[in-house]
Amino acid sequence: MTTATPLPARSVNPANGEVLNDWPWDTPDAIQQALETGHQAFLAWRQVPLAQRAAALLRLAALIRRDKEKMARLIVLEMGKPIGQARGEVEKSARLCEWYAQHGPAMLAAEPTLVDDGEAVIEYRPLGMLLAIMPWNFPLWQVLRGAVPALIAGNVWLLKPAPGVMGCAYLIRDWIAQAAFPDGALGILNVTPEAVSTVMADDRIAAVTLTGSVRAGSAVASRAGALIKKCVLELGGSDPFIVLKDADLDEAVRAAVAGRYQNSGQVCAASKRMIVEAPVAEEFTKRFVAAASALKVGDPLEEDTWIGPMARADLRDELHQQVQDSLAEGATLLLGGEKVAGAGNWYTPTVLGNVTPQMTAFRQELFGPVAAITIARDAAHALALANDSDFGLCATLYTADVALAKNMAQQLESGGVFINGYSASDPRVAFGGVKKSGFGRELSHFGVREFCNAQTVWLDRK
Repeated sequence: MTTATPLPARSVNPANGEVLNDWPWDTPDAIQQALETGHQAFLAWRQVPLAQRAAALLRLAALIRRDKEKMARLIVLEMGKPIGQARGEVEKSARLCEWYAQHGPAMLAAEPTLVDDGEAVIEYRPLGMLLAIMPWNFPLWQVLRGAVPALIAGNVWLLKPAPGVMGCAYLIRDWIAQAAFPDGALGILNVTPEAVSTVMADDRIAAVTLTGSVRAGSAVASRAGALIKKCVLELGGSDPFIVLKDADLDEAVRAAVAGRYQNSGQVCAASKRMIVEAPVAEEFTKRFVAAASALKVGDPLEEDTWIGPMARADLRDELHQQVQDSLAEGATLLLGGEKVAGAGNWYTPTVLGNVTPQMTAFRQELFGPVAAITIARDAAHALALANDSDFGLCATLYTADVALAKNMAQQLESGGVFINGYSASDPRVAFGGVKKSGFGRELSHFGVREFCNAQTVWLDRK
């Protein structure tokens, strides 16, 4: 009995189902070549002075801006993000490179420490080649927000992209080469999930980072643990968006709609569970539904489109089933809830009301343009509802009482809390989650040092 050859990785335009490209899986020889090239790149790159590493990041930023329209259009075609949001992703990624070029070297400075009868210094040494298993929803930002801090620290990055966005990945690799990084400083593996386990076991892989599902994270963490290799996981989220009775409703609704439906709702850190205090629940719901219904759904290449297609048909089907399950469990359909017939992976902006903690829409991550509204009796109840989740990536809180908000933030079980502003990522602050949203941190100095050996060098003067 022969084993069937797996179908190649394929890029498909989610707006119309058109096949853009097939990408044959890497052969065993190609995988070994990528590993060896990356290893040699690390041996060279770790010796490069920090000022030169920073200069390479500035060259990378310039190349990203030069090809801004090219990458933005490729993002639209491969995963359906509206063009305005795609341009924003490209610009944000260029700024990331510039920020780390400016501030990264200081984060890696040696830290002298006084000790009895001697002196000690903590030095930050790169670990080596990092295997990065990355998703499709931010095919540029997601890659660079992990790669850039790792590169400034002297590590190299072996990228296993999501199959649907291979075109974006290869353009990033082209930029790295043009920016005069060593060959292999950012390599690409086009391999099946089964092959990832073998790659992880290679001694040239120092650590692993993954952004993806809880199931994938569990598999990677188990494998990394068995291999005694460090891993960083950024997994799913079912982020609460708390609206208290004294909140500015106009601003809360604006932020809630933007935070929920950005990237057609396909954002790990998007606000997914709207938890609204009872005195304003009816008014908030009315305004939220009206604002969501006004969002333009259409061709993601048109400038005023806010919601494009979902990235894959199977993801749309899964989301629709979650909506149907929630309705069967007693939720109320306030808007949408329909798969659009015809070509492409279109799903209408959807709002579910009267959602309770027992329902699918509350318990599971809704990775698409669906919002769930739950009513809280008071602020304490809102806090309890927010924490009643397996996830803990980000949380948002709208209230006029900033002191109360800060007190509640201390009790929210999440990696980030946003007061009177919806969740975002920025190189100046750490990003990551708790509970089943993963562990480890990206961005800020945490992202730089996450894959460093904090080496203590102690000189005894006795």
